[in-house]
Amino acid sequence: MIFRKLTIPILIIVLCALFATPRPAAADSGHARIIRLSLVQGDVRFARQTHGDPLADSAATWETAGLNLPIRQGYVLATDNGRAEVEFENGAMAFLNENTILEFYDLSLNDSARTTRLVLRQGSASFYVNPAGGDYFSVTGGDFTVEAEGRSSFRLDNYDDGSNVQTYKGRVSVLHNKNTTRLEKGQSLSMKAGDDSSLAIARLSDEDDFDRWVSGRIDGVSTATASALQYTGSPYYAPGFADLYTYGAFSNCGAYGYGWRPFGVGFGWSPFTNGQWIMDPSFGWTWSSYQPWGWAPYHYGGWLFDASCGGWFYSPPVLYGYTGYPVGPVRRFPKGVHPPHPIYRPVTAVFVRNGGKLGIVPMHPLDQKGKTPRNLEHGVFSNAGTKGVNAEVLIVERGQKWETLKSPPRETLSGSLVATGPPTRVSRSVVEGTAGVRAISLGKDSSITYDPREHRFVNTNSPAASSSSASSASKSSDGIHVENGRPTSAASTATSITPPRTPVTPPATRSATSAPPARNSVPPPAPRYSGGGERGSSSGSRGGNTWGGSASSSGSSGGRSSSPSASSASSSHPSSGRPH
Repeated sequence: MIFRKLTIPILIIVLCALFATPRPAAADSGHARIIRLSLVQGDVRFARQTHGDPLADSAATWETAGLNLPIRQGYVLATDNGRAEVEFENGAMAFLNENTILEFYDLSLNDSARTTRLVLRQGSASFYVNPAGGDYFSVTGGDFTVEAEGRSSFRLDNYDDGSNVQTYKGRVSVLHNKNTTRLEKGQSLSMKAGDDSSLAIARLSDEDDFDRWVSGRIDGVSTATASALQYTGSPYYAPGFADLYTYGAFSNCGAYGYGWRPFGVGFGWSPFTNGQWIMDPSFGWTWSSYQPWGWAPYHYGGWLFDASCGGWFYSPPVLYGYTGYPVGPVRRFPKGVHPPHPIYRPVTAVFVRNGGKLGIVPMHPLDQKGKTPRNLEHGVFSNAGTKGVNAEVLIVERGQKWETLKSPPRETLSGSLVATGPPTRVSRSVVEGTAGVRAISLGKDSSITYDPREHRFVNTNSPAASSSSASSASKSSDGIHVENGRPTSAASTATSITPPRTPVTPPATRSATSAPPARNSVPPPAPRYSGGGERGSSSGSRGGNTWGGSASSSGSSGGRSSSPSASSASSSHPSSGRPH
């Protein structure tokens, strides 16, 4: 009985001591957004900073984007013949289809409130939004901006001649000039480029392969995250934990609590042997693993070595960011004591040096800043992440003195990112109808256009195609149905979609640096918040904070402008994003 009475006070004292102990990168990680490139399929590239239209910025430097790349404000992510997935720290996700360019315009943080403003420069992207109190999330594409207020899922398509948004879950607000239109689940909105009168609301179009891919990813990550977090007892979403459940297994390592190892590795397996170093503008040298599971183990928690547990294994952040070693995870906190978030580190390792030799030691959960790493006796990883050189494990002899470094000298490491060319602008057109809006891709620098009479794509440079197009222009009664991006005859479907009166032909000479007519690409400022994490009234009316039963215009947006200045959101409540 006495032991039970003492448990809570002792736990509080231990927590206070842990908070007071200096931790590597702890101060910085609390004031930076933690976002990563969580999936790469095919050709994906990024630029760290661009000015205006990324495709028209000749000074932009493009690099190949690898898995687990940290995403920072100002980055532009582009896919060619590939797809990409981005995971945010609170469980929000962004999915990029082929030939898509997404700019991370504003990723600010103020008192745990996250402001996320993205710009879809071209292509198709879907977004799953899971905001905590005070968070703000919007995506600008073409002539309007989509705001998510609450848990929601939507897709935005931005083409040369128009844009459309489709709402799959929750509700969103579409901001255009000073008007706000609210969309419920199952509704879509489309608008032709530069034509305010063309704004139209319809039902969703039939899902395509990209929609099904996104839905599968959201369900898979949600299930795997919930399964993995049961081994840490954390109430918070932790990026990358879904991959642990997918690519490895947890096991009880006795006094250490639960440990994790990837599938298919033996006793001789070691961490930090398959990855690269990246110079992160927020945290300096950062380890970027090539492994699909390589985010959480290299940025949260620590590493332990025990022969009875198979050698090296990953110790996830228990005690909600601090280890419970050697007593194991503590899953409950006293009433009124709020657990801290897991601490992000650029690398879960300690840099050490002995004379001219530099290496890293996997970080033990109980390592203290400036102290000799507890895992030093198990060896030093030398040349880890060095391009063209295999990592080597140096045996530490008894009596050897290894100096612990706060950070490695800047010149001792080198990044391995590969420079590449800019993405190519892709011409697309929008086909409208009662069943929503779907895009027809016309290819890169293509002279191919859709012939509604022949129900097929033709080359407009050929004489036969020209005559066919001219003939089809006078027969606009022919309907087309677009399924999975491929138009088919309307004769076999009850719902017909009327094609444009004239075929849309992209300029055959368009290059990566030639831009279409200028359209609004600057997001509106994020609204400021009052205390308590709830949205306060801004200067002017936004038509109220309640949702209507159907999509409707709410009038003035309260003086929103296209100024590029960002107003950071703020809240007195800590983030409490849950896994999907």
